Amino acid sequence: MLSRRHRLVDPSGFKEAVRRGKRAGSKSLVVHLLVPGTETGADQVNEPQVGFVVNKAVGPAVVRNRVKRRLRHQARESLSGLPGSAVLVVRALPASAEAGYAELGADLRHCLERVLR
Repeated sequence: MLSRRHRLVDPSGFKEAVRRGKRAGSKSLVVHLLVPGTETGADQVNEPQVGFVVNKAVGPAVVRNRVKRRLRHQARESLSGLPGSAVLVVRALPASAEAGYAELGADLRHCLERVLR
């Protein structure tokens, strides 16, 4: 499970990462990564945070929750590769409902490699 300090729950964090962050997509998901520059914010966190967006287009609640669990586990394994105070938003696409655990992990790693370049 992703620890509480690494969870992105602030709506403004989601909004900023989607608007200003780098984006990479695959068949089953889209990744937005925002690495804060030299701005000094009062609420700036020194650890990476990850948030997930899985809407109803993915499927019913059971499917959405399964996709979120799989993505959380995969993201936890990728935290060490993220810069210090990065904000990562992972948006699941409808194809993620049929994707297996390994396929979601491969897509996430591929997208992260692309945004970290």
